[in-house]
Amino acid sequence: MKRILLIDDDMDMCTLLGRFLQRKGFETDAAYSGNKGIAKFKEQHFDVVLCDFRLGDKEGREVLKEIKAINPHAVVIIITGYSDIKIAVDVIKHGAFDYITKPLIPEEVLNVINKSLQEPVASSNNGMTVAKATSGGIADGGFLKGKAGATNELYKQIELVAPTNYSIILYGESGTGKEVMAKTIHLSSARKDKPFVALDCGTLSKELVGSELFGHMKGSFTGALNDKEGLFEVANGGTLFLDEVANLSLDIQASLLRVIQERKFKRVGGNKEINADVRILVASNENLQDAYRRGKFREDLYHRFNEFSINIPPLRERREDIPLFAAFFLKQSGAELNKEIPGFEEEVMQMFINYSWPGNLREFRNVIRRAALLTNEGLIGSKVLPWEMTQHNLLKDETTVYTNIPVSQASNAPLPKQQPFDLKNAASQAEYETIMNVLKQVNFNKSKAADILKIDRKTLYNKLRVYESHQHNGE
Repeated sequence: MKRILLIDDDMDMCTLLGRFLQRKGFETDAAYSGNKGIAKFKEQHFDVVLCDFRLGDKEGREVLKEIKAINPHAVVIIITGYSDIKIAVDVIKHGAFDYITKPLIPEEVLNVINKSLQEPVASSNNGMTVAKATSGGIADGGFLKGKAGATNELYKQIELVAPTNYSIILYGESGTGKEVMAKTIHLSSARKDKPFVALDCGTLSKELVGSELFGHMKGSFTGALNDKEGLFEVANGGTLFLDEVANLSLDIQASLLRVIQERKFKRVGGNKEINADVRILVASNENLQDAYRRGKFREDLYHRFNEFSINIPPLRERREDIPLFAAFFLKQSGAELNKEIPGFEEEVMQMFINYSWPGNLREFRNVIRRAALLTNEGLIGSKVLPWEMTQHNLLKDETTVYTNIPVSQASNAPLPKQQPFDLKNAASQAEYETIMNVLKQVNFNKSKAADILKIDRKTLYNKLRVYESHQHNGE
């Protein structure tokens, strides 16, 4: 029986979710603070950890980091409010398997847990991914190319550089698909029949990175119980992808420079030199040239990596591709849930096009997975979209609707109507507009908005519910 640890300071949530998961065949335990959760994880074995991001004693990001330090193979799923989407993307970058947004839907939680337990061992250890190339696409389920102008330019560069043996820096925001692009380059190269190995450099401690990259000999340090191959050995003949490479310490950067120059390395604690026939691709969401100017990154290593660089545009700059990606993600979600969902209401597609997508393709995919789960029949409508997305569209000015995209109508609902000469309604509308403007400025992060507005989150939620009810009643 698989064991699940719930870490949340909301005892009612832990109790209800625990009972639901027990009915589905899991054994559960609960901890009501981050520190207690970490202590339980040290003492017992758990297959999956569900951890709320906002705990009373520490953030979920800290809990994630400490659990990964105890067991780098741990499967951690973060629970977060949808307004914390950027935080959610960040924790995935630092080793979380996935995130689930509140309010929790038990079936969605079950779906993500089952997916984490079914994930192949080769694809999520220590932030490492190992994939063999397969004909016709990517080993982990395929990708969609897209047709936007920025997308076409991106693939022109990939087609040009992929057949070479150049090292490449991939720049892009979190969630833009840097690893997918790296796999695409690998599959278009002469190394396509050899391994593709990926490491998220932000998920490992300084002490573990050397062992992961170069391997180690038994007894070389505390915990080294057996000889271990490093990623350079695993990727021999293929491609090694280092995501968020700027997170590597300067001494590991020096070791990498030596490997690139000499094409040889030694395991930690070993004396034997091992040949390294590996093409290196790296990714970063910060400019590595700026990083070396600040002393954070070695200039000589930067120039070794920078034989070619590619900028991956964010989704908001590829809006023509949004209908294509929506259909693609819906097809994937339908297969995952064993559902037949014909598509989206036109209003929903316009919302997708107008939205800013701070989490890029990763956020887009999760929005559609959630919407597909909540839709039982017919087209996906706006009621199953996150509140932040529908409110974002209420604030869009008519002049910013993207008329060159094949959707015939935009959905731009008006602000609450003000009754003439009604001071109470005028004050209410002014308050509403102030709240919505602040929410827009902070990308709908309700905690930040409440701080700026000098009210608590509960008051903010209550006010928003009142305004929504007024809109629905036509007031």
